[in-house]
Amino acid sequence: MATQYDNLNNGHQVYGSGGAYYNESSQGFITPAKHAKKRTSNWIKFGIPVLLLVIAGGVVGAILATRKKSSSSSSSSSSSSGSSGSGSNEKIGSGRFATATNSEFMMPIYPSTTDTAAFSSPTFTSNNALAWPSDSFAPSNPDVLTTRPDRPRLIAPAYKWAALPSLIAQDPYLSAWNDTIFLNATQYYNLPPVAYVMDGPSGILDNAREVKMRIKAFAYVYRMTNDTKWVDRTWAELQNAAGNGTTPFGPDDDKWNSAHFLDTAEFSAAFGIAYDWLYDIWQPEQKSKIISTLITYGLEPGIQAYTNATVYTGWWKSNGTLGNWNCVCNGGLTMASLAILEDDWSGLAKQLLALTVDNAKQNCAMAPSDDGTWAETANYWYFGTTAHAEMASSLMTATGSHYGLLDVNPNFANTGDFHMYVTGPTSLFNWGDHGPNKFSTTANSMIFYAEQFKQPQYALFQRDQRDAPEPWSMFWYDATIKGAFWNGKALDHFFDNGLDQWSSMRSSWTDNNALYVAMKAGKNLGHQTHNDLDVGDFVLDAMGTRWAGELGSADYRAPTYFSSDIQTADRWKWYRKMTEGQNTILIGQTNQDVNAAPTIKHDSSGTTQGSSTVMDVPKDSTAFFTTDMTSAYFNAPSVKRGVRLLNGRKQVLIQDEINSSQPVMWRMHTNATVSLSGTSATLTLDGQTMQVSILSPSDGATFSTSAAKRLDSDVVPPTPDQDNPGVTVLIVSLPAGTYNLQVLFNPQWKDSTTFVTPPSVDLDNWTLRSHDS
Repeated sequence: MATQYDNLNNGHQVYGSGGAYYNESSQGFITPAKHAKKRTSNWIKFGIPVLLLVIAGGVVGAILATRKKSSSSSSSSSSSSGSSGSGSNEKIGSGRFATATNSEFMMPIYPSTTDTAAFSSPTFTSNNALAWPSDSFAPSNPDVLTTRPDRPRLIAPAYKWAALPSLIAQDPYLSAWNDTIFLNATQYYNLPPVAYVMDGPSGILDNAREVKMRIKAFAYVYRMTNDTKWVDRTWAELQNAAGNGTTPFGPDDDKWNSAHFLDTAEFSAAFGIAYDWLYDIWQPEQKSKIISTLITYGLEPGIQAYTNATVYTGWWKSNGTLGNWNCVCNGGLTMASLAILEDDWSGLAKQLLALTVDNAKQNCAMAPSDDGTWAETANYWYFGTTAHAEMASSLMTATGSHYGLLDVNPNFANTGDFHMYVTGPTSLFNWGDHGPNKFSTTANSMIFYAEQFKQPQYALFQRDQRDAPEPWSMFWYDATIKGAFWNGKALDHFFDNGLDQWSSMRSSWTDNNALYVAMKAGKNLGHQTHNDLDVGDFVLDAMGTRWAGELGSADYRAPTYFSSDIQTADRWKWYRKMTEGQNTILIGQTNQDVNAAPTIKHDSSGTTQGSSTVMDVPKDSTAFFTTDMTSAYFNAPSVKRGVRLLNGRKQVLIQDEINSSQPVMWRMHTNATVSLSGTSATLTLDGQTMQVSILSPSDGATFSTSAAKRLDSDVVPPTPDQDNPGVTVLIVSLPAGTYNLQVLFNPQWKDSTTFVTPPSVDLDNWTLRSHDS
């Protein structure tokens, strides 16, 4: 669970030039990690993994040469002197499409080029020189668990290790990732073993994931170099986490904290990887100690979780636990069991494999909705899909079958689109809880799913992201892949499953300055207690910064934070979880109804991006999303909200139609400096300006502001609210009544944009052409 810190500069220490651990302390707005340049605002920086993202080798020149953000200011008319494609090889500079990933928000920077021949459609080619060799292991009966005879067997079998050097020499992505893994391993090598830190009810999950991250890197570098110093360093980490190091590591009877079973599972995975990847060099005594530790602190608690109904530690296996807990716990136990199966004198590994796979198929694999949305949140998608991909990949390489984990849910493949569309030009549409530190958790499941589901755009999207360089990528990536993920990709997508119901609309996939607006409706229940009371919530990006953002997690350490999501639950007393802490409508200073079941309507002009990185948006290109969210409110006969793009995706209109017997408050959280003038607000942030105007009602509606903190009338939560430094709430307050409240956002693009004033059209009458001038 996430650790809270006292100020923005705390969290994980920065190591070395160009590399940083990423802190996800969940204070204030959650956006990318502070790394590349000093910001002028107080957003909390959000990094997808906690990795040392050191850009190395052949790409360092390209990275250092492009530390500034893209110079373009408009999402539709940007053009700069970036490199263009080089024919059929589609190489940009170093051979990677993105010229950097160290932009202000740690997002990829793509060169501005109108060369439509530079980037082909996503595909897998038939280039045998870049293909993995065929796997000679094929069990005679794939329905019977039979492990491969050679090592390693988890994710990276020997034949892939043998082929990897040649692929690294030919592929610029593999080459750069390899360099980064080596640099990261060197950074970790020089650190002391991970210290035991019990973080209250959050346990020692950070410790477990950091150990796993280090072991992956150490074992990878050893297998690439045969330098035994990496084996020695791995052993030191294992000894420490087993309680046999120079400093104490937890209580003797439960060193891996099975009461918070995520910790146990991640330690089990780490020890399984170490045992398997370094199997050929461990001494018999070392193998025996690793197995003994795994049995005592991992597999035995795992069996107890499955077979002892009196222990709480196995709640995650219950049917209906459709989230990251089920994936991580089953995945860690599965990897550890596969690693030691034939050497396990206890028989627990075999017993667990008869339990974990079927349970994960019933729960973990069913976590994405039919539209691909991960029901917990956009951030918890990382934990769930990483564990799902690790488990499926390990089963395939170790036994020759995923036993249905990849196809039991016919809609699982859609979760790659969910991740792509929930990612804006600056960061995620990160509603709800943002989760703990990620360490070895990344979005590299996208690379695995690209091959398994034959969706090359997933890997093409992920390979330029800042969390791509880590050992799993080296073995999941198919170097025969070719093309640009954005070529033919629709700018808009609507996710219709009743549980979530959300929209994603943008002006470009490749311009960091693009306009991006996303809004959600959906139910307030059914999200594994990670949601907010936030029907109607939205985020807004434009001109390279986030104007309306999310506050993230509240107090994970509070004993009642996750205990209930009924209407009167303590969870809804923290500001960041309350309706007033969201970018939506607050009525009567009262939380939304937890039983909300909104309905939605939407449409899009269907605009797609071509091969060019410069998106020339047609004037009539538009999209809209409306929701009847009356069911989310008390004392309001009707509440509807809509968002639409105007003027060739240069402006945004948010419209609310409200009939309420209680006072109404329109609220939006921003890091901008806000200057007010009646019905107008001028927002300034990162050297950019956003004009916000109230179009209607024309009488009595004005802007005001407040700090991002609870109202005086609110019930006090069990533990104090976190501060939200630098966050301002832009507000429109109205007495009880009936209103058509229209708020227009005009980003001040540095081009020749002429803004339009849209006509007033009732939400029920919105169409693609209803707002044409």
